[in-house]
Amino acid sequence: MLRLRLATPEDRAQELGANLDAAPGVSRLSLETGVAGSAVIEADVVNEAADDVVDALTLRGISRHDYVMTRLDVVASDRYESAHAPGNEAIAWVELLGRARSNSRPINRFLVLMAVAGVLAALGVVKGNAILIVGAMAVSPDLLPLSAACVGLVGRRPRIVRRAVVTLAIGLALAGLVALVLTLILDAAGALGDFRIGGGGLETFSSTDYSTVLIAAAAGVAAMLTFETRASGAVGVAISVTTMPAVAYWGVALGSGEPGAWGALLVLAVNVVVLLATGTATLAAQEWMARRAVAAERAAARPG
Repeated sequence: MLRLRLATPEDRAQELGANLDAAPGVSRLSLETGVAGSAVIEADVVNEAADDVVDALTLRGISRHDYVMTRLDVVASDRYESAHAPGNEAIAWVELLGRARSNSRPINRFLVLMAVAGVLAALGVVKGNAILIVGAMAVSPDLLPLSAACVGLVGRRPRIVRRAVVTLAIGLALAGLVALVLTLILDAAGALGDFRIGGGGLETFSSTDYSTVLIAAAAGVAAMLTFETRASGAVGVAISVTTMPAVAYWGVALGSGEPGAWGALLVLAVNVVVLLATGTATLAAQEWMARRAVAAERAAARPG
């Protein structure tokens, strides 16, 4: 359930309120008179109706700066909850696009976390320690721009796609460079000793086979199915299993002069392409099913 709050001149409030009140999926509408000839309209909007409401406001010349739409955590009867459980709701594209715009930017927090993930993953490769690599996957926020790119592709927002792909590339490049620099420092300090890369089964990060594609495909599906839930942080670990180990392996191999650097880069490229493809396909399928469900409900609600 979403909550719409709209500011409008008082002389337009009655007209806009009546139009919103008549719109399918809009309920509990209220109108309050403000100051200096202004008014505020509030209403509950179900996910299925969110995009239609936004389109209707745009057609009536309402700027996106004049309203906000927020998500409500509804506490209600079992009957309501079963009918509006997250798995049963249509996708609110206006919400997904908003999150995609935010996640497609290379903000400082994102860059710092990618650098930290690069340090942990590099040490994991150097030590042959899988626990450190899992820690790097937990820290890495690469799920955010990747999901944003998928949303942009399905929503036909090329600007979001470009920005998200650039952000993802910057983040992965930063993690790889951090791994490379750290390896060079350790080598110069004599800390690597007779280091040989690929211990503990990590050599798989530099070779591509059918499992590379299958793992990335499963991770892409998981990413989009959980993008709008609180589980997205946990699923981010599953996404990073296809990116962070390969990035760190590339940096460590290049910095230590060991073989496998370009093989790891190929693994990374294949994983990113498959993640984007399966994530986009999953989201497109969700959007198609949601539109079919909404159309069926509206057809059933028509008289006669």
